[in-house]
Amino acid sequence: MSTVLLVHAKGGPPLGHVLSRAAAKARVHLLALSALPPATTGPAHTLCASVLTPTGPQRRDLVSLIVAQARAVGADAVLTFSEYAVVAVAQACEELGLAGAGSAAALARDKRLMRRTWQEHGLPQPAFRPLASEDDLHAAAAELSFPLLLKAAWSAGSTAHQIIRAPHEVSAAWHRSRQVMAESAQLGYAELHVARAQADFVVEEIVTGTAASWFTEEGWGDYVSVEGVVADGAFHPVCLSGRMPTVEPFTERASITPALLPPGAQEQIVDLARRSVDALGLRDCGTHTEIKLGADGRMWLIETAARFGGAMTVPQVEEVFGLDLVGMLIDHLLRRPVAWPAHALTPAQARGAAGSLVVLAVDAAGQAWPDRRIWDFSAAARIPLAPHSTLCAVAESSLADGSPVPVYDPAAGANTMAALCLLSAPDPHSVLRGFETLIAALPQALPAARPEEARR
Repeated sequence: MSTVLLVHAKGGPPLGHVLSRAAAKARVHLLALSALPPATTGPAHTLCASVLTPTGPQRRDLVSLIVAQARAVGADAVLTFSEYAVVAVAQACEELGLAGAGSAAALARDKRLMRRTWQEHGLPQPAFRPLASEDDLHAAAAELSFPLLLKAAWSAGSTAHQIIRAPHEVSAAWHRSRQVMAESAQLGYAELHVARAQADFVVEEIVTGTAASWFTEEGWGDYVSVEGVVADGAFHPVCLSGRMPTVEPFTERASITPALLPPGAQEQIVDLARRSVDALGLRDCGTHTEIKLGADGRMWLIETAARFGGAMTVPQVEEVFGLDLVGMLIDHLLRRPVAWPAHALTPAQARGAAGSLVVLAVDAAGQAWPDRRIWDFSAAARIPLAPHSTLCAVAESSLADGSPVPVYDPAAGANTMAALCLLSAPDPHSVLRGFETLIAALPQALPAARPEEARR
């Protein structure tokens, strides 16, 4: 039986989902760079041939650690589904002579390099400037048009995003973003291999998006993601996922598979995703490309990742289209034949729909809940939804029942979420309307926090 070294870190699909699919394909050894979620600690030791949690000194040279562990277990493939470990794993695969994202992985991780590469290929994106200091940000603000979006170059999940509307907001935004990146690093949401990565930023103009030109019903957000894979350097689009509108500044609230787009619009979007991935020069990895939608068919690239989409994207694709992306990628890395879709799958080929909702303490308009509430999934599950809909909480990504719902912090983004919920329904429309119902009802349906709980 083939052997796989799986490198686990924060983010990515639920570890339990990944482990069960990986163990069906190969003997799995787990290198845990982040603590295992409590819900998967038992299954991890059951499904894996070994579980290694390196200590501080072992982690100083992450690539060497991965290479050494891969050699120790005789790994035929090494992979990760975490944004924060993508670069290290790609470099380790290069050293080991194994299939992986390749030396271009950093281009799909560092937003400064990514945007520069797209600029060289003439691909549509917001005007931007790379930053290494507050002085750089002041200089960029004098050249670009407000409003601006400040992003940490190596962040994920909209962490440390700051909207800057006027010159006098520049300094405060810079210091707040740096503070959030430092706090995120303490929580394990930070690049694991590149030194001083939390000091690198990019600022870009905010383009005006609209969903009205692309979707036939209201409620969809003005951006989508194209899920795909690169196999032997060739890009294979799998499907599109739609979104609900973000919460300010640009925190993702919900992902819905499939995106309910007309065929012509989907083809247009997939073509841009293909050009974005091809420009980066990736070799063997999952991909997740986010694209902003504008009026009159305009589009702008947001980012491409050299890994599958995080949260519940991978389980959603499996539920809706019957594709085990984890198992398929492992098969490819082990040089087994894989039948990737010949084209991006459409809503007409879907068997129902599935979506994931990030529970944040803000209403549909992005306004804070009037009082503090306690997370209790049983209360959320009692909210009436469309017939034949099924709601469940993703334990790995949710607070324990009885925990106070955090106050939403725009700069911290998804770091202040209370839970992640998965909704399955007969069609994308039912998922979208179900999420709208949940967002409206949760502030009243969840138990009120007692004064001592509200202070946490």
